[in-house]
Amino acid sequence: MRYIIIVLLCLTTSITLGQDVIEKSERKNDSLPPGKKTKPISPKEKLQKDSITLTIEDYKIISFERDTTFLDTTLTIQKEYKYNYLREDDFELMSFSNIGQAYNELGVDFDRITSYPSLGAKAKDRKYLEKEQIDYYNVATPMTELFFKTTLEEGQLLDANLTFNTSRRLNFSIGYTGFRSLGKYNDIEIESGNFITTTNYLSKNGRYALRAHIAAQNITSEENGGLSEKEDQFESGDPDFINRPRVDVYLDDANNKILGKRYYLDHTYKLVRKQLDSTRFEKTSLSIGHSFDYETKYYQFVQTSNNDLFGEAILSSIDDKAILKSFYNEVNAEFYNRTLGKLTGGVNVYNYDYYFNSQFIVADGTVVPNRLNGTEFGIGGKYEKRIGGFDFDADLKYNLSGQLAGNLFNASASYSINKNNKLKFSLHTSSRMPDFNYLLYQSEYLNYNWNNSDVFEKERTSSLKGELLSKKWGNLMVKYNNLDNYTYFAPVSDEEIADGFDNAFLQPLQEGNTVSHLKVKYEKEFKVGMFALNNTVMYQNVTQDTQVLNVPQLVTRNTLYFSSDVFEKAMYLQTGITFKYFTSYHMNGYNPILGEFYVQNKEELGGYPLLDFFINARIKQTRIYLKAEHFNSSFSGYDYYAAPNYPYRDFVIRFGLVWNFFS
Repeated sequence: MRYIIIVLLCLTTSITLGQDVIEKSERKNDSLPPGKKTKPISPKEKLQKDSITLTIEDYKIISFERDTTFLDTTLTIQKEYKYNYLREDDFELMSFSNIGQAYNELGVDFDRITSYPSLGAKAKDRKYLEKEQIDYYNVATPMTELFFKTTLEEGQLLDANLTFNTSRRLNFSIGYTGFRSLGKYNDIEIESGNFITTTNYLSKNGRYALRAHIAAQNITSEENGGLSEKEDQFESGDPDFINRPRVDVYLDDANNKILGKRYYLDHTYKLVRKQLDSTRFEKTSLSIGHSFDYETKYYQFVQTSNNDLFGEAILSSIDDKAILKSFYNEVNAEFYNRTLGKLTGGVNVYNYDYYFNSQFIVADGTVVPNRLNGTEFGIGGKYEKRIGGFDFDADLKYNLSGQLAGNLFNASASYSINKNNKLKFSLHTSSRMPDFNYLLYQSEYLNYNWNNSDVFEKERTSSLKGELLSKKWGNLMVKYNNLDNYTYFAPVSDEEIADGFDNAFLQPLQEGNTVSHLKVKYEKEFKVGMFALNNTVMYQNVTQDTQVLNVPQLVTRNTLYFSSDVFEKAMYLQTGITFKYFTSYHMNGYNPILGEFYVQNKEELGGYPLLDFFINARIKQTRIYLKAEHFNSSFSGYDYYAAPNYPYRDFVIRFGLVWNFFS
């Protein structure tokens, strides 16, 4: 709560200052005819005139990889796709009935970002931002962004971010995302909070650079276990159960939670810096750098009293808690030459401590360990070079000692054919142990205790991707993956599964044979006057000896929309209909104890359309959104599941806005 108060206090200092900066920047090219004289101006008008040199490009956003973009206040169809709880395009995701409850995957990507496994509970942590997802800022004047959207029943979604500086070289940001949604069904309330503050600094002589952030995040979910009478109360379309709180669910006293805190620092100093004569571009530089990342994170499942659906339990009440504390430290050196390119090399150390607060003893006296900890040492390197129209990038991480990590290698080459067409090829290979909850887990439920730390082998992934980015022909992506030792959760056996509840007894498994996955994705928009048809189509094919990786063969999204200025260009309007469809397949099931998806091959789901109608508008720097989601739910059949026993949401109207203002 105190974070919300801080943000609101900061906002009140800026809200009265209005949007003059950006309004003026949009008129900066206006000029008077030659010889035209202007009247004398007051000091206040002079101050406003001086600010006319600012443009939207003076408000820079810097990614973890140091790619720089600037604030975009336009209204596009891509903004419509990203206007959601995750604030990302969810084309390859299938949401559960409540917002933020869980997201099943319609498309998969196996490229690793880091060399080390994560805590787990992947179905619950999509809103948990990793260090690679944090942005930094460089702004000319204080800037605020407010993101608001209604949820389901009680609650709201508010994302507020304030960016300011003490000078053009020292920038700060404070952001908080507060979310609560009760949901339409019983016992699926979701709450989350993300507090993130960042610092970005560059010294006056350009030698020293620093960026840092602090992140405190939590996601709390009630778990109802899914629908217990889905045929009679959901699929039948019985009018008595259209009021969803009447629908029976499996659980009414369970919830899980993810909570984490992270402290990150990355800074560099240029020992040698030579510039080209009369320019600001560097010819040669030599830098040393240091970064560290300390994070504590836990996943917890709590239940007031145990349930026979999951088997026998040690205690009557359930309180399972897996904790991971990690510390990453890296020292590197970077050499840059305008002719030779940029080369970076470094050494790193990773310390981890994954543990439970209790110890499990099997009936025969065997003690299952409650802790995995250790220290790993590795080396890494990067190379970047531009030759003519080609851009080359390579990134290597190699583990020297330790059990968790192996290697990670990325390489890419892109070529600009012309200003409208670009080719890009990427190669990825990596190996590392599965996430910690596959290796070791302890629960009050007897069936959810295992130790595979000495049994499982490292997962190995290799992929090759080709992309064509064309303004005329559209964007085409082809990606081929090979997976060895693919690790997944699956039911123990059909005989041991409780009637109607497939995820009662799960176990982690590794596939001994190679699994191959092909993904082809095509995006193209057609425009005729004020009308446009935006299309995204994805094809997937899996080659496997055992059915362990299930994905739909075809996923498509097509949006027909109209765009125009209205009210004498005071407002820009977009309105249209989005159609989304994916072929039926053995959709992964969801387990509330682990907060994970599992492989099931008993029930095929999918093959139903999702239709949304939207009206969006832009007034200056404010974008307003209104959407009727899944408006075909009442007449296209009640078979729209996001996972076995877990339906997608019914028809609902939601609205909100994104507002940028400046001072």
